[in-house]
This record gives sequence, C-alpha cells and structure tokens, in this order.
Amino acid sequence: MGTVTIGVSIAVPEPHGSLLQQRRAGFGDAAAHGIPTHVTLLPPTEVDTAELAAVEAHLTEVAAAGRPFAMRLSGTDTFRPLSPVVYVRVVEGAEACTRLQERVRDASGPVARELQFPYHPHVTVAHGIDDAAMDLALRELAGYEAEWWCTGFALHEQGPDGVWRKLREFVFGGSTVVPPQAAPVDSGTLPAR
Repeated sequence: MGTVTIGVSIAVPEPHGSLLQQRRAGFGDAAAHGIPTHVTLLPPTEVDTAELAAVEAHLTEVAAAGRPFAMRLSGTDTFRPLSPVVYVRVVEGAEACTRLQERVRDASGPVARELQFPYHPHVTVAHGIDDAAMDLALRELAGYEAEWWCTGFALHEQGPDGVWRKLREFVFGGSTVVPPQAAPVDSGTLPAR
C-alpha cells in the first residue's frame, strides 16, 4: 500500500489565514501557496497508508477530550540562526497547543515521534528564503495581531506535488468533519480509506 506524509495542525481562520499566506508568498516563499496557514501540532510524518484509519481514530479520541480555547497572534520572531524561519508569535493559547500536540504525539499512539526541535507553537510566514526577505517579513509583520477561538484541528496529507490537502477536521468534543475538498479527483493520488 505504501506510505503517506501527514501533518496535524490548527488552521488560522479567515480572513487571517489567506492574508498571512499571501504575505508569505509576497516575501518570496515558493512553498506558501501549498501550505495552508496553521499552527503545527504534528510536523510532517511518514506513515503506512494502512495506518491512516488508526491515526484518524486516535485523533478522534484526542479531539473528544479537547475543549475550545482562545488563540491570539501578536508580532513576529525568528528561529534563526538555528532554523531559517520567521514566524508570527502565539501569545495566547500556546500552553493549550503544547498540551494538545503532546496528546497527538502520545507514545502509545500511532504517530508517536520525537521532534527535531523543542515544540514552540507559531505561524510560519517565511521559511528558507534569503536573509533580506526574512528580515523584511520580520519587520513588516511586527505589528500583526489576530485572535479567534480554536475549536479543533485537522489532519492533512502532503501530495506528490508538495501541496498539503485537508483530509479530515476534528472538532473538540468529538465531532468529525470530512471537508468536500478531501474527496479525491483521481483515486490514485490519495490513499484508500
């Protein structure tokens, strides 16, 4: 059956998500249009396609135990020189994100894994571009503010084209939503469920 690369994240809602995605593209980040604006809970992780049902069951349990929480973004920072990333800071909701990602990556679950860097919730606005463009992103979004209630998270799959597509949403309290865009156009491009 093969493998698939998945990720779990909290979406930055509209109009904020599109605005930050457009700004990211404007700074010269070629990957911007293939990555919905988000806060990562599980970074890109390769799993056997046959394990997707177990992953979805695990995420359903995580979501069922979750409760909505306030999220607020404010200002920018960078992981440079450790990692070539400029991001918008999560100034409210960071602790809840940290607890949530720990439950997603639980050692007894199907996506248990170690992280390359310590977990730090953030919204990437520039990644792997030249330093002048990174500095511009850092300055131009320094006054950025957004806030919303986080009511759940989503499972995404990275396609062969590098684009991340939403497979399923998980709403806190136990509801599950399959978005219309998750229906495969070509059954060969997405794993069988």
